[in-house]
Amino acid sequence: MTFSLVARCAETGMFGVAISSSSPAVAARCSYARADVGTVASQNVTDPTLGPLTLDLMQGGMSAPEAIAEVQQRGRFIEYRQVLAVDDQGRTAIHSGPNSLGIWTQAQAENVASGGNLLANDGVPQAIVDGYLAATGHIGDRLIAAMRAGLAAGGEAGPVHSAGMMIVDSVAWPVADLRCDWTETCPIEAIATAWDVYKPQLDAYIQRALDPRQAPSYGVPGDD
Repeated sequence: MTFSLVARCAETGMFGVAISSSSPAVAARCSYARADVGTVASQNVTDPTLGPLTLDLMQGGMSAPEAIAEVQQRGRFIEYRQVLAVDDQGRTAIHSGPNSLGIWTQAQAENVASGGNLLANDGVPQAIVDGYLAATGHIGDRLIAAMRAGLAAGGEAGPVHSAGMMIVDSVAWPVADLRCDWTETCPIEAIATAWDVYKPQLDAYIQRALDPRQAPSYGVPGDD
């Protein structure tokens, strides 16, 4: 019921994950990222503990393939799960259990991995990877382009209703965490619209947290 990608920007070191599903609030259960460590998507009959576990393993020194191999050993009911990871060197790994739903498949390259289940066809993850690699600019722009490519390739077997995009950089919190938890229209386009609004303000929000004295004007009465 889900398709996603995890990605690293080779130029900036930023990590991002984007995801969409016919289920509600998919990003709240399935998206994980940690600055300077990596990013993970944990989906398909979701076990939300697998995302933090994979990040912890990578932060402890494992590569993405090593961490996914360890998750395969530790995870409960792992035959039902899909877990995608990329680490701080751009290495990628994917576990897709044989009990994944419907048409399920995966694709990966350096710095990017994609997987999905209950897909319209088995070409969707490769279209997502290709879309990410072909796009340019900010990692957020590339994540949106990749998800649009996956949707254009067929996406889920049915309509999607929720989506999310998370980006981490050099601070301890996500620098962007945009979600559409339910819509009868296109949640990917809802996220794209939110990103268009948020992107120009991203750096200012970081600066306000680090040192508000150096932050841009808030534009409210009494601000100088």
